[in-house]
Amino acid sequence: MPLIYFLPPLATVLIWSGNMTINQLTVGAIAPSSIAFLRWLLALVVMTPFVLPAVLKHRDEIYRNWPKLALLGLLGMGLWQGLAYVAAETTTATNMGILAAMVPLLTVLLSALILREPPTLGGIFGGVLAFIGVTVLLGRGDPLSLLQLQVAFGDALMVVAATCYALYGVMLKRWAMKLPPWVMLYAQVCFAVLFLLPPYLMGPMTPVDSHNVWLILYAGIPASIITTFLWMRAVRQIGANQSSIFINLMPLFSALIAMGFLGERVAGFHFIGGLLILAGVIMAQTLTRPLVRSAGASKTSNAQQ
Repeated sequence: MPLIYFLPPLATVLIWSGNMTINQLTVGAIAPSSIAFLRWLLALVVMTPFVLPAVLKHRDEIYRNWPKLALLGLLGMGLWQGLAYVAAETTTATNMGILAAMVPLLTVLLSALILREPPTLGGIFGGVLAFIGVTVLLGRGDPLSLLQLQVAFGDALMVVAATCYALYGVMLKRWAMKLPPWVMLYAQVCFAVLFLLPPYLMGPMTPVDSHNVWLILYAGIPASIITTFLWMRAVRQIGANQSSIFINLMPLFSALIAMGFLGERVAGFHFIGGLLILAGVIMAQTLTRPLVRSAGASKTSNAQQ
């Protein structure tokens, strides 16, 4: 597999890592329902002049697939990111990071159930190894310390959000529509805006000012338009399972961003956790042999013998 195929998920996770810092800054600056809606409304406005002609050209295909596009918009944009903003108010960043790291393992499970794809050796063991690295990183060298954290309502929301995003990646691969990536993205954004409008109108509607406008700009363009397009491309090129493994790099990238922009120091557990995460990602990309061979493959092998 060409190495260039790994750039879209890598770039996506890097931008998401920067958005983790943005998420923390939104608490108290803008209501979750406001930024969840305004970010996608901004994305829709920015995309319209460039994508609308192609959308009109493919309107028949969009009409045939609108239920699928609506569900994708709800899962990947409305619930995954909307619930994360709400969860940030009642849980810690550590908890959110741990639960977000469940996405790769949830993707493997859902792929096996929905797509009937046998999990690979790398997907299973690489995912577990990367998750251990995440616990080392977030537990500051003591993964067992994470067991002492109190469970908050936001933790339950993050479990739901992680499941929604894992399901989004799986269904994106299952529903291979005859639509250009930007047209497909635009249609999903339209449905996401519709789904997020009622919570926004119910309030509280935070006014846009100089303190939160840049948060909306970052969330609406790099963290919404660019990352969603790159993620769809990644799923098409290398699959939902392998793409989702890169999410385990978020804690590592977040630590490096904090070190560069906030002056935080990197300790030994950062290197240990980072190496485990990277090892898990590499394992997932290289060990692609199915954990359980299909019956068809077994019959073919026996016939050859």
